[in-house]
Amino acid sequence: MKNSTYFGLFILGLVVFITTGCQKFFPEDRESISGESLFIETTFEPVLGRTTLYTKIFSNPNQGTSYPVEFKIVNLRKFNGDPAPELTDIFPVQVWNKAYTGEEKSLQEIEDKRGYENRPLLEVRKHSGDVVLWSEARSAFVSPQPDSGYVFDIELANTGGRRYFRNMRLKPFRERAFEPTTIDAITGQSVNTRISPTFFRDITGNKTNEPMSAGDVHVFIRRAAIPSATGNTLKFMFLDTLFKPMNPQLFDETDWDNLVHGFNKTFTDTSVVYNMAYPIPAMTLPTRFTTFDGTKASVEFKFSRLAFGNLRREGIIGLNFAIFEKGDWEIVFAFTRDNPKFEND
Repeated sequence: MKNSTYFGLFILGLVVFITTGCQKFFPEDRESISGESLFIETTFEPVLGRTTLYTKIFSNPNQGTSYPVEFKIVNLRKFNGDPAPELTDIFPVQVWNKAYTGEEKSLQEIEDKRGYENRPLLEVRKHSGDVVLWSEARSAFVSPQPDSGYVFDIELANTGGRRYFRNMRLKPFRERAFEPTTIDAITGQSVNTRISPTFFRDITGNKTNEPMSAGDVHVFIRRAAIPSATGNTLKFMFLDTLFKPMNPQLFDETDWDNLVHGFNKTFTDTSVVYNMAYPIPAMTLPTRFTTFDGTKASVEFKFSRLAFGNLRREGIIGLNFAIFEKGDWEIVFAFTRDNPKFEND
């Protein structure tokens, strides 16, 4: 009986020893911050007047930095070391509260999905390290190139400690209200008045009866001469070689209902107008109204005719574009050398 008691006490002591020993040799897991973690982009050159998001720029090799982590911009200043309240103060910025899909059926449905929140104009996403400059940042108060711009640090923290990524740069360009642009990125001045169609196919000249090319069309993206009451319209116009308006319905095989993500289209003999949510596209997301990467709207104006030999030819003029400032805008296609031939041969 006595031996059993001693044996029991021995086992109990052994368990206590092993338990306390393991605690010494195997301490509690703590989160870590790896010295190999880094930002693969450290200089940011966004265009003012448009929301620019830099994603997947924090690299964490071998998951050496353990999650969850928190990122924060600290010590934001001008390049000369002066404070930069234009980027650290709080401003109302437009954010999406619900997911935009590109299938919304009205302008109000789009607007109901976004609203305004008070935020700094330059932010780092708290848990991802993505950097965003909001569209409300403008050259009226934010210094664009050729100014040296701004310097900032990013703090990375978890329960294991913190680390600083220092001397990151923000060097924004001046606003360019639309793309393709005619504006110089540094001066903000127009270097040209026109752009060319993105694609152009199978259009024959009415007078020459010869194939036309994209060079025979000048495209102008500009603010409408007469603004609407709402300030959210987009007009498409076509001009002949005498600068007289053409009826847009000459392009009679255009899918007008799905040309743009716009609403309440209105035809006249000289134009077609849509109510639009700005910017265009509303956000970077591939939809049936955009390019494959979702960065630009994509429009096609089509017609067909019977050519020589009773062959049907489909003429197409297309443009990929983006407009970043809300307002009343018009896109004008002006034919220069010859007008399209719409009639059959």
